[in-house]
Amino acid sequence: MESLAQLEALCERLYNSQDSAERAHAENTLKCFSVNTDYISQCQYILDNASTPYSLMLASSSLLKQVTDHSLSLQLRLDIRNYLINYLATRGPLPHFVNASLILLLCRVTKFGWFDDDKFREVVKEATDFLSQASSNHYEIGLKILNQLVSEMNQPNTGLSSTHHRRVACSFRDQSLFQIFQISLTSLGQLKNDVTGRLQELALSLSLKCLSFDFVGTSIDESSEEFGTIQIPTSWRSVLEDPSTLQIFFDYYAITTSPCSKEALECLVRLASVRRSLFTNDAARSKFLAHLMTGTKEILQTGQGLADHDNYHEYCRLLGRFRVNYQLSELVNVEGYSDWIQLVAEFTLKSLQSWQWASSSVYYLLGLWSRLVTSVPYLKGEAPSLLDEFVPKITEGFITSRFNSVQAGFADDDDPLDNVELLQDQLDCFPYLCRFQYQTSSLYIITTMEPILQAYTEIALRQSADNSELAVIEAKLSWIVHIIAAILKIKQSTGCSVESQEVLDAELSARVLQLINVTDSGIHSQRYGELSKQRLDRAILTFFQHFRKSYVGDQAVHSSKQLYARLSELLGLGDHLLLLNVIVSKIATNLKCYTESEEVINHTLSLFLELASGYMTGKLLLKLDAVKFIVANHTRDRFPFLEEYRSSRSRTTFYYTIGWLIFMEDSPVRFKSSMEPLLQVFIRLESTPDSMFRTDVVKYALIGLMRDLRGIAMATNSRRTYGLLFDWLYPAHMPLLLKGISHWTDTPEVTTPLLKFTAEFVLNKAQRLTFDSSSPNGILLFREVSKLIVAYGTRILSLPNVADIYGYKYKGIWICLTILSRALAGNYVNFGVFELYGDRALSDVLDIALKMTLSIPLADILAFRKLTRAYFAFLEVLFSSHIVFIFNLDTNTFMHIVGSLESGLKGLDTNISSQCASAVDNLAAFYFNNITMGEPPTSPAVINLARHIADCPNLFPEILKTLFEILLFEDCGNQWSLSRPMLSLAIISEQIFSDLKAQILASQPVDQHQRLALCFDKLMADVTRSLDSKNRDKFTQNLTVFRHEFRVK
Repeated sequence: MESLAQLEALCERLYNSQDSAERAHAENTLKCFSVNTDYISQCQYILDNASTPYSLMLASSSLLKQVTDHSLSLQLRLDIRNYLINYLATRGPLPHFVNASLILLLCRVTKFGWFDDDKFREVVKEATDFLSQASSNHYEIGLKILNQLVSEMNQPNTGLSSTHHRRVACSFRDQSLFQIFQISLTSLGQLKNDVTGRLQELALSLSLKCLSFDFVGTSIDESSEEFGTIQIPTSWRSVLEDPSTLQIFFDYYAITTSPCSKEALECLVRLASVRRSLFTNDAARSKFLAHLMTGTKEILQTGQGLADHDNYHEYCRLLGRFRVNYQLSELVNVEGYSDWIQLVAEFTLKSLQSWQWASSSVYYLLGLWSRLVTSVPYLKGEAPSLLDEFVPKITEGFITSRFNSVQAGFADDDDPLDNVELLQDQLDCFPYLCRFQYQTSSLYIITTMEPILQAYTEIALRQSADNSELAVIEAKLSWIVHIIAAILKIKQSTGCSVESQEVLDAELSARVLQLINVTDSGIHSQRYGELSKQRLDRAILTFFQHFRKSYVGDQAVHSSKQLYARLSELLGLGDHLLLLNVIVSKIATNLKCYTESEEVINHTLSLFLELASGYMTGKLLLKLDAVKFIVANHTRDRFPFLEEYRSSRSRTTFYYTIGWLIFMEDSPVRFKSSMEPLLQVFIRLESTPDSMFRTDVVKYALIGLMRDLRGIAMATNSRRTYGLLFDWLYPAHMPLLLKGISHWTDTPEVTTPLLKFTAEFVLNKAQRLTFDSSSPNGILLFREVSKLIVAYGTRILSLPNVADIYGYKYKGIWICLTILSRALAGNYVNFGVFELYGDRALSDVLDIALKMTLSIPLADILAFRKLTRAYFAFLEVLFSSHIVFIFNLDTNTFMHIVGSLESGLKGLDTNISSQCASAVDNLAAFYFNNITMGEPPTSPAVINLARHIADCPNLFPEILKTLFEILLFEDCGNQWSLSRPMLSLAIISEQIFSDLKAQILASQPVDQHQRLALCFDKLMADVTRSLDSKNRDKFTQNLTVFRHEFRVK
């Protein structure tokens, strides 16, 4: 770097240039500052002498990277720290982004050196010195340092293990956090008259950061709006019990505007969530609660600040916290409760009326009310809760607000009715309000619904209808059905008689069942393409799901007599079977009539599967004519959605359900007759000549057939049911699979379903692939699998690569690896037979699998998650059952495979690292048993292994080093798995172990050497040179102690 001026010009380009090539060149040239530790002094020179903010930014961010990524000497870090504090104190005002970067650097140095020297822990005192200066610039820097410090201590860093991070965070919490919180409160007191508001915002932000600190290491999910009680340390008690602490935040809410007022409310939300046990006694807690209620009541009385959306949302969250942290009995006994509850009720009703503005905030309020009403039965004493008066109004207000929202109309992509799962979550609280005064609210729902249902029924008889009018009616009906579904979901609530609730459930359900009679008749039967009709049908499916859980099937058979008695009077549906018939008829109608809407088809199929897979409901279904019809006639003519290519994934679920129903009866005859439609497809495809096989008709028929078969195969859960499918497919129809894969290798749309079916077919789940001892079926199945994979592999490898290489090649390859892993580990084939009789099925398929894996660069294998999993699962099986195959490879390939295991060990996925550890253990144990302790090698496999290791003497030491580094310096959740290969590798050669020990000690500070050497000695105490399980367990125990002692600083 020739001169400072040149550097400044480069920095200007790096941060400001629009030209990406120019930026990349500048970045490359300036990289040395953040990578090479020799440039640290130059960074200081730049900070002292540069005049442009971008050069200062470069120096600061480079130092930050150096401090985070490199182990700098203690003296150097102390020098950086002292220099920064001096620099911030004496340098005039700097641009905001430079200031922020320098302060982040100071806090990072402080955190990383927290236990290394007492000077680092004096940072709070240094920041306080800034606050005591006269200038507002210094005051601002002091607050920014404290803000950044609390944030830095609360977040894990890449350069720090999470254990070390927690130790620093806990030490900081115990030594400094309370002091910082007190500083923030003092600052808030001093800054009440600060006109600019900038310092107020920093002081509020500091209070919020202190209250949001992760006190007990539970890593609160910041993206979630909900958190539990806040575990503030007992030492903070006096400050929290002091009324001025709560009051200052209420004051700030009153005197500031958003974003400061919102932060004041956020602080109050956190204070309202403080754990019960923090308070000296119940009286102190009641006083705290009364103060919260008074403060929230005053905001409601004046309405101040609530016109701002952020304030409004945060205020609703604050009211919602009353639900989480306080009991109704505590609220009722607070003076002024009746005024407070009345104001909250009025506020809730007003919020419901402003549905456009308050839609997401309303659910906090409903949450508060639901908690209050569920506490009523436990309320003792005379104090009235006043809920009887307000809750029915809120129930009615909610329903009215939903109707108003429908009338006004949402933008199509923003309609809450589209996201059924989210909607049901949001409706979670509402049913408790309905069931609180169930008689009143059910009557209100019925009187609201009946005229709409009446209008909907009349429209069905017309020749034509106004689409927009009908869409509004359907949307209103959807809301009511969703609400009734949500009420049925929480079958009963306490405090009222079960019988009366059941009768009211029946009244509401009857209205939905009446609606179902109309939805598919008259003009409505031509509206399946309309969104509003689809939303209504999804609401009905949701209703069925909840109704089924509460009133149909396994547990509910004997317990719901009142409901069925009332339904019998109203609609003649006197028992489960009749109701199931209604549900199944609706399922059949949806499957017949919907061809376009994937959402409705998938929702319908998931309900059908729920019914079929329930033990009682499955048995009941088989008695229904509608189900018998579906099982016998599952063809495209009957169910046009099977024809739709984009619904082809739904076919698997459809046939999975049909499979469940077929196999519920132990009848080979029923199975054969039910498979007749699929047999026809097979016959048609098998009779298609090769010259005609590459047509679209064949393509879509083959894709559909494979998806259907996969569904049936998924439903076989026992030896008997699997046997039916196997005998039906083998040997007659297996050639079609081979023909399909051979002709369509270059079309993933065809090969993926075909290979996925095969992967399901070879999976030995629930021991379903258990053939008789005299049966060759296991071997025959493996031979078919071998032919299939060899046919696919040889062709796919000869095809050129395309842009979407994952979809075109990698996906098929990982499914092949999965098929092979499942077949090799399924325990239904004696693989020795192949070599004995000179059958190449096993060796050919292993060869092609290996060629496929070697055709993918390791970086790509690690980049695609599903490919990574399949690859390492395959290697684990190879190393456990077919290790000789690996030894017979050439040295380069052997090294590549074992090297990839090392990459897998270093990955973040514990399942994969455990699989790699198991593979390494099998390799090292084989070497130890056959070479270290064995006779001179005679078998070719052992000779090959010895040659590989002789050619690569660093292989075992490198892997052992990697394992020790993971164990000592990272947080591994699979210590037991990693300990197994560590012992196998450590006892292969004592030299390897002693060299590694010396290497690890050399990387640690000199004053720790003696202690750490002792740890290593204890590690091998009572461990003998053998791999029997007792010795392995002893080593694993020692390793746990060793890891703990090594990491203590």
